[in-house]
Amino acid sequence: MIDKEIVKIASNSENHGVLDNHTHFSKLKNSICGDVMQIYLIVKNDQITNFKYECESCIYCQASVSLLSRSAKNKSIKKVKNFVEQAKNSFQKNTNSFDKEWKEFDKIMTKKNASRKECLLLPLNTALDALNKKSL
Repeated sequence: MIDKEIVKIASNSENHGVLDNHTHFSKLKNSICGDVMQIYLIVKNDQITNFKYECESCIYCQASVSLLSRSAKNKSIKKVKNFVEQAKNSFQKNTNSFDKEWKEFDKIMTKKNASRKECLLLPLNTALDALNKKSL
């Protein structure tokens, strides 16, 4: 059964869409389940100023990208990259404790959701891929 919190988070789709003037872009596919994630970023002075996404994915992936799209805005590339590394290791711990600015991820990056790890990490990996290359 899907956690009500996951559904609530996933239903916030305020950043769903395309950024035609993006500076960074990536599209990745989860080879396990077939989820597809596209992330469009505008980066100025090493800071993410806008973040949009499109996805064909499960509710776990949608919840993760919804949180990420809201949390990553106005953050430095370095902070986002550090968070992604922290999140990748979060499933091994009994309790999560992300920094204050990423605290909402404590709700979804849990040992309870470890079987959906690849779904939850797809948006983070896609954002990381986008940040490691420029579109223009």
